[in-house]
Amino acid sequence: MNYLQVENLSKSYGEKLLFQGISFGINRGQKVALIAKNGMGKTSLLNIIMGKDIPDEGNVTINKDVRISYLAQNPVFDEELTVLETVLNSNNDFFASIKNYEDALSSLQRNNDVESQQVLEKSMIAMDLKNAWDYENKIKEVLSRLQITEMEQKVHSLSGGQRRKLALAKSLIEEVDLLLLDEPTNHLDIDMIEWLEAYLSAQKMTLLMVTHDRYFLDAVCNEIYELEQDNVYYYKGNYQYFITKKAERLLIQDREQERAKNLYRKELEWMRRMPKARTTKSKARIDAFYNLESKAKKIHREQMPEFEVKLSRIGKKILEVNHLHKSFDNKKIIEDFSHTFKRGERIGVVGANGSGKSTFFKLIMGELKPDMGSIVKGQTMVFGYFSQEGIKIKEDKRLIDIVKDVADEIPFGTSSTLSAAQFLQYFNFDHGTSHSYYRNLSGGEKRRLQLMLTFINNPNFLILDEPTNDLDIDTLNVLEEFLSKYQGCLMVTTHDRAFLDRAVDHLFIFEEGAKIKDYHSNYTEYRNLKKLQDKENKKAKLKKKTTVEDTTKPKQKKKVGFKEKRLFELLSKELEELEVKKQAITEKLNAGVGSADDFTHWSHDFQQLQQDIDAKEMQWLELSELMEE
Repeated sequence: MNYLQVENLSKSYGEKLLFQGISFGINRGQKVALIAKNGMGKTSLLNIIMGKDIPDEGNVTINKDVRISYLAQNPVFDEELTVLETVLNSNNDFFASIKNYEDALSSLQRNNDVESQQVLEKSMIAMDLKNAWDYENKIKEVLSRLQITEMEQKVHSLSGGQRRKLALAKSLIEEVDLLLLDEPTNHLDIDMIEWLEAYLSAQKMTLLMVTHDRYFLDAVCNEIYELEQDNVYYYKGNYQYFITKKAERLLIQDREQERAKNLYRKELEWMRRMPKARTTKSKARIDAFYNLESKAKKIHREQMPEFEVKLSRIGKKILEVNHLHKSFDNKKIIEDFSHTFKRGERIGVVGANGSGKSTFFKLIMGELKPDMGSIVKGQTMVFGYFSQEGIKIKEDKRLIDIVKDVADEIPFGTSSTLSAAQFLQYFNFDHGTSHSYYRNLSGGEKRRLQLMLTFINNPNFLILDEPTNDLDIDTLNVLEEFLSKYQGCLMVTTHDRAFLDRAVDHLFIFEEGAKIKDYHSNYTEYRNLKKLQDKENKKAKLKKKTTVEDTTKPKQKKKVGFKEKRLFELLSKELEELEVKKQAITEKLNAGVGSADDFTHWSHDFQQLQQDIDAKEMQWLELSELMEE
């Protein structure tokens, strides 16, 4: 069943062309990731689909029976509604039942009369008929997972990040057929992202999603649409499959364009020598010539530039953090942390939102003062600091002037310098864009500009606070390549797990109780270790609970009977079989071969298998303890 059809869609803003004549469709059960470079119109395309913007040309058709929900980058709410009222503000039947129940409950608490009691009883009957109690539990689970706990808080008091999480929660809770998500992982910490990807993977839904998070993309989507100005390219498979096939496509395009250029030179010579009297045959050749000319002169795909920084000299002393303490309003953020930084250290800073990562960076940069302890910087240190707030730049300034305000000539590489214009071009801002006003840039382009300004003074110590937000995947790959060659010290916090795995070699983990622990591993290794530790903690709690229960009874050694031994053997065998099935499904998902329905079923089966494995492993662990006694 076709849910959405886009036909010959075009959109420009002034002289800037976003896309032209693109067409694609979304069918029931598809989970599609939409990928494009910054400024190519991903958000504009979603806004046009939802009727929030108007195309220059083309049509968008949505099946009249399809219910659709949209997570926008900048959600708009009624400022005077509470969090709960905002979530329940929908035409959804479940929402209406829950809202009526909540209103009736509030009325009874205020009035405590017979009429209010009768209204409450009717609303409870309606909840029973629609099975809305389970739906209410779903609402509470989603909100709590996204750390939205103050249900009576007014929307106008929420931060930008909290509003995004509220909008995401509302999109997930609504019962819809098609879900559109624009960068759903923004403002989420890694725990939230991992919960969200498991949630979306397990749901039987149709999804069109813009994301730059490659691990998230792989876990949730099984198809990729790549948007370019005059086409949408389709890839059936995961992100690695997309990378491979895109490289093949670009190689073929390069060869075709080279052949077109060679033929064009020959045809151009014929055009110059051709007599004025034109036959029907020559006119056909002339038409073919102009078609060939458009191919030959088509702008060659831009090669992403390679970042290169002329590193400032690093002395023996780099940075020392001694017994650092920091609190806000009696809430401890950092307690007694010390670390002596060494040359070339590459540290990922990981923790929940609000755990103190940005505070730690601001303490090092001198923007905040510690309550106790000291931060001692080496005399040769040149910091490059990219903050979440970004650099304050006037909206009516041209890009070329923004760079010139910092430096007219920029030292680059080992021996060369670049002008401001060359510097912008090096970072993929063409001549037209470099003379545009800052206000005309997309969100991703603004982040890219601010990131390049971080490198302009050739720092030998980089501190990057969420540098990956709003960057397209091409820019992320280039940034990772740069950091892999960067010889200075690096500290970075990001919710992009793929970026952490590629960019750092050990982690500062901000844990509960204001403690910071140092793990010498990348993120995936740390996460696997943490899952193993969590499983052991569950096992220890279970053992403690059993011990407490046993203290009320006479101590007797429990004998392991035939039934327990047989169950232990069966579980061992079942776990092996489940792992084989899991591996088989993983291979199918990675192969990129199959229908949309196939990938939907495989994804659901994978989640179910993982749940079965976790449950049987716990049962196996309990029995293994008995076998050892």
